[in-house]
Parts: sequence; C-alpha cells; structure tokens
Amino acid sequence: MLVVYSTGLSRLMGLPTSRIGDSNARTLELAAEIRNVVSSVPVVGGIEAWDPLRLDLDALLDKFWAAGFSGVINYPTISTMGDNWRDRRGRVGLGFEREVELIALARKKNIFSLAYVASPQDAKAMASAGADCIVPHVGATRGGLVGHEDGQSIKEAIRRINEINAAARTVRSDVLSFCHGGAIAEPEDTIEVYRTTACVGFVGASSIERIPIERAVKTAAAEFKAVPLPQTH
Repeated sequence: MLVVYSTGLSRLMGLPTSRIGDSNARTLELAAEIRNVVSSVPVVGGIEAWDPLRLDLDALLDKFWAAGFSGVINYPTISTMGDNWRDRRGRVGLGFEREVELIALARKKNIFSLAYVASPQDAKAMASAGADCIVPHVGATRGGLVGHEDGQSIKEAIRRINEINAAARTVRSDVLSFCHGGAIAEPEDTIEVYRTTACVGFVGASSIERIPIERAVKTAAAEFKAVPLPQTH
C-alpha cells in the first residue's frame, strides 16, 4: 500500500520532515495527483485529527474517502510530540483523544485504518477504538543528509515495539502491527525487527522518500562531474 502524508512534501523539498501549511488540505490535494497515476494499489491518507479548523471529524473522514483514499492513518500525530504538548492540547480537546476518535469513526464506517502509537497506553486506546493495524512509532528516522541522530539502537527500538505490541494484544488479539522510525532506517534493519517482534510490515517515509533519493542524486552528480573534458591543444 501507499501511505500519503502532507509531511512527505517537506522531504521531497530536501527538508527535514516538517508540517508545511494546512496539513489536511495538502493531503487532500495530493490524492488527485497520486490517483492520477496509481490505480491498483490501496492509498492510505494521513489525517491530522487535531486540526482546529476541522472539528467535525466525521465530515473530514468523508472528505478523505470521497477524495479516493482507501484508508486512513492518524498523521501528523501528536503522540510523538512530548508530554507537555500533548497535555496542553488535550486540555482544550485537541489532543491524542481526537486521533482515537478518528480511528473509531473509521471503524464505524468500515474504512481501513492504521494507527501510529508511541506508548503502550496509546496502543491500548487505538486497539479499543478498532484500528486494523497499529504502527509503533519509535522516533524520527535517523540517517541521510537531514536525518535525526538520537542514538537509539535497534535493540532499544525492538524493546519499545514489543512493549507496545503486547499492550495492544491485551485488548485485541487480531490487531496487526507494522513498525516505523528511529533506528529502523534501512532494509537490513527490518530483518531483526521481523525476527524478534510481532510486526508483519514496515511503514517507510524518510527511509523510502528521502534517503535513497539523496544517495541517487549525489551519486549521479558525482559521476557526471567525474567525466573529464577533452584535452585541448
């Protein structure tokens, strides 16, 4: 499947992953562009559930479905933004609970859903809401020219993933699990994750959109620069 975020635009612009402008409007615009060239692959759209300009989540979900998305995911997600930010937004009704409400509405409408979660508590909430698949988010992706280098190891990422997956399965045994972020940046990084966790897939973002493109462009440019000019006499 393809997963579409507004933040993907920032990576294509050569920037660190960033929210640029109106996230939901951007993602809805991308739907037409992507659907123009994609016909046989499910496309999942990232919804910013805590958007203060779109308080009617039911109507927002209908817009994403009408735009041609095959499913939804709670992204950008407030779950990874730190306790202080989450608490402040939660006090005004625009916290993680909005993302849980979004996934519950998707379940009610029989729309496929992935749910980013950053803690066991988040995982339990999303499993209870009916998420088809949880995605343990273990930090911003490291590597490349503008990646995050937080020093997290694969071992630490796996420990967190297992805690999150175990929590989700105390609520529902049928919930699927993918993985994303942190030290899981290269294809070889997923080998150990699949071997030691219940994850059955990987959600790539910087690891697919940004890092390989950086390498390809740098390599091509270096090869062109290495071609010598003819000697003149």
